[in-house]
Amino acid sequence: MQQQPQMNPQAAMPEPPQMVSTKDAMYFSDMMSWNLLAAKKAHFFASQCRDPEVVQAIERAGQMHQRHYDMILRHLQTPPQPPVM
Repeated sequence: MQQQPQMNPQAAMPEPPQMVSTKDAMYFSDMMSWNLLAAKKAHFFASQCRDPEVVQAIERAGQMHQRHYDMILRHLQTPPQPPVM
């Protein structure tokens, strides 16, 4: 019976891969969709509330999801950097 090498899930990848797999690309798309939907829902629900503290909390949550969406987008738009030798 062959043993698989143990991978440490906590270990960070030293550098990003040169190519993104189809599965990874689909996951990026899903993450962006989830964050955009959460931001839109937060904005909608904040507009339905009357309590200013609740409105503020929901808006902060929506802004967080918008920041995550923007961050993912920036990472995907940044061209890969050549390795430093």
